[in-house]
Amino acid sequence: MPRTSRTAALIALCAAMLMIVLDGSIVTVALPAIQRDLRFSPSNLTWTVNSYMIAFGGLLLLAGRLGDLVGRKRMFVAGLAVFTVASLLCGVSTGQDMLIAARFVQGVGGAMTSAVSLGMIVTHFPEPRERGRAIGAYAFVGAAGASIGQVLGGVLTQAVSWHWIFFINLPIGVAAALLALRVLDSDRGLGLRAGADLPGALLVTAGLMLGVYTIVETSRYGWGSAHTLGYGALALVLLAGFLLRQATAAAPLLPLGIFRSRVVAGANAVQVLMVSALFGFQILIALYLQEVRGYGAAGTGLAMLPAALAIATVSLLLSARLNARFGERRVLLAGIALLVVGIGLLTRLPVHAGYAVDLLPTMLLASGFGLATSALTTLGMSGAGAADAGLVSGLFNTSQQVGGALGVAVLSTFAASRTRGLTAAGHDRATALTGGYHLAFGIGAGLLVAALVLAAAVLRQPRVRVARASGSQAAEETPVPSAT
Repeated sequence: MPRTSRTAALIALCAAMLMIVLDGSIVTVALPAIQRDLRFSPSNLTWTVNSYMIAFGGLLLLAGRLGDLVGRKRMFVAGLAVFTVASLLCGVSTGQDMLIAARFVQGVGGAMTSAVSLGMIVTHFPEPRERGRAIGAYAFVGAAGASIGQVLGGVLTQAVSWHWIFFINLPIGVAAALLALRVLDSDRGLGLRAGADLPGALLVTAGLMLGVYTIVETSRYGWGSAHTLGYGALALVLLAGFLLRQATAAAPLLPLGIFRSRVVAGANAVQVLMVSALFGFQILIALYLQEVRGYGAAGTGLAMLPAALAIATVSLLLSARLNARFGERRVLLAGIALLVVGIGLLTRLPVHAGYAVDLLPTMLLASGFGLATSALTTLGMSGAGAADAGLVSGLFNTSQQVGGALGVAVLSTFAASRTRGLTAAGHDRATALTGGYHLAFGIGAGLLVAALVLAAAVLRQPRVRVARASGSQAAEETPVPSAT
C-alpha cells in the first residue's frame, strides 16, 4: 500500500476511534442535564453509562475474533454504521428506556469497531518505525480523547443541549465510514469454518457482560452484598467454563497459547491496573470540580483541557521517537511514574483548591498517560500475527474496558463510603466529599504503583507474534529490538 494510502487508512481508523472514545467520556459532564431533562433517579442515571460499558466490554473479544473470520474491514465499517445510527437514537431520545437501550446499541457498535482497529494498524503498517508512529497517533486518540470529550461535552451541554453530545457523532461516523470503504485494504478473513466457536463465544460474552454488570453495580449494592457475591460467582463460573472450552476445543475463540507470550499477558495485566486508576481519576476529578468547587459543565471541561493538550503533545510529537530511542518498556515505566506522582498529589487536595497550584500540576503530569499508552499499546500488540491480529486487538481493548469499569466502581465505592463516614462524624458536605476523594486518589496511586512494579518485573522480553497452526497454539518468541 502506498504511503499516502496508509496515511488515509490511519486517519479513518483514528477518526472512528476518536468518536468512540469521545462518546465514552462526553456523557460524564452532561449527566446532570440528562437527569433533569429525562427525570432520571440517581440509581437509574448510572445506566446511561453502565449499559454502554456492559455491551462494549462484553462483546470486544467476540468482535475481534469475528473480525479475523469474516474480515476486519467488514467488521469495522459495520460497527461504524451501528454506532452512528445508535448515536442518532440517543440524540432523539425522549425517555429513559429509549436512551438506555440506544446506549447499549452504541456499545455494540463501539465493540465491533474498536476490536479490530489495532489489528488493522498491525496489518497496514508492517514496518516497525511506521507502525510505531501509527500506534502513537492511535494511542493519542485513546489517551487524549477522553479529556477532549469532557471539554466538548461541557461546552455543548451548556451552549446548546445534551442532545448534541450524540448528534456530533453523525458527521464523524459517516465521514469515517466512507473513508474506510475507500482506503482500507479489503480482507476476506479466514472464514467461519476456521473456528467461530459458538459455545465459547456465548460463555465469554455472558461472563464478561455479567462481570462488568456486577462491577458497575457495586456502587449501588456494595462489595459484600449477596447481589455482588452471587452475580460475581456466576460470572467467574462462566469465565472458567470458557477457559475450559478453550483448552479442549479444536478451533478455540481465544487460543490459550497466546498467553505464553510474556508481553501479551503482562501488557494486558498492566493495562487493567493503569486504566482502573485513570478512568476513576477522570470521573472523580470531574465530580470534585462540580460538587466541591462549584464548576459548571463547561468550566469542568475547560479545567481538563491542559491534560488533553499535554497528552496530545506527548503522544503525537514525542512518544514514537522516545520508543525508538529508549525502548517501549523504559518509556512505559517513565510514563507510569509520572502518573503516580500526578495522582498522588491529589491525595492532599484541599477543599478550597486553587487551580494553578493544586490541580494544574496533575493535569500536566497526565502527559505520562500519553507516554504509557503508546508504549503499552505497542507491547500489547507485539504478540499479534497476521491471522490473530483482530483477536489480540480485541483482547487488549477488553482489558481496557474491564479495567475502566473496575476502576470507576472501586474508586467511587470507596470514595462514597469514606464520605458517609465523615458526614456521620459531623464534617460538612464539602469536607466529607473531599475526604472521600482523597481516599480514592490514594487507591488509584496504589494501583499505578502496582502497574509500575508489574511492568518492571514482567515486560522484559517481549515477543513479536503468536503463531497458531493446525489447531494447536504455540507462542513464537522473537525479541522486539526496541523493547529492552
